[in-house]
Amino acid sequence: MLASAGVDSRRRCEELILEGVVCVNGEVVDTLPAFVDPEHDVVTVNGVRLRAARRVYYLLNKPKGVICSNQDPQGRTRAIDLVPNQERVFCVGRLDVDTMGLIILTNDSDLANRLTHPRYELPKTYVVSIKGRVDGDAIEKLKGMRLSQGRAGKTFVKVLKRGAEGSLVEITVGQSLNRQIGRMLAIAGFRARSLRRTRIGTIDGRGLAVGQFRALSTAEVAYLRKQTGRQEKKDR
Repeated sequence: MLASAGVDSRRRCEELILEGVVCVNGEVVDTLPAFVDPEHDVVTVNGVRLRAARRVYYLLNKPKGVICSNQDPQGRTRAIDLVPNQERVFCVGRLDVDTMGLIILTNDSDLANRLTHPRYELPKTYVVSIKGRVDGDAIEKLKGMRLSQGRAGKTFVKVLKRGAEGSLVEITVGQSLNRQIGRMLAIAGFRARSLRRTRIGTIDGRGLAVGQFRALSTAEVAYLRKQTGRQEKKDR
């Protein structure tokens, strides 16, 4: 809540709590972790009351070369730089710097944690340009593949274009592990030329050019909440 309200970075906000300058409902809170309900609790920093930040939800079509971290010592372009906004937002999960496509940015940390939790397995769809010809045996090998963290979860593979020099494949995974698609292809003996995320669940980026973003609709946010088993009181 402190970071979302623009007090400072998450790390610095933790330091402020430990310094004893944060109060919740009139009581000093100086230990971690510390939890509040932004809708009901009164939170002050150095005597100044904070207001819960307006929750915002954006869909970005991330270009290649853009990072999903909020901090980068190398000074590269960040996804948040492409979504100018008064509220402090962050990426839900990550796309590798060389991966293009859809990613959600928000300041709703509770929903973000649920969306990235393996329990809910919100499917994500990618279109991959692969060097070489993809045959039926390779497709079967990609399904249910075991990685170092365990089985990759439900995987659906559809060949969009097949040729001797290269193939275009659509891959939908129910659980996104670190560099999952590239690792799966490497195990199957293929190398990805390019990788682009095209859907998050049923949310797609039709009409959204590379580098552009839009606000998620009320229906799309409600869909994400439903997929993660969360319903706002006002939605019930």
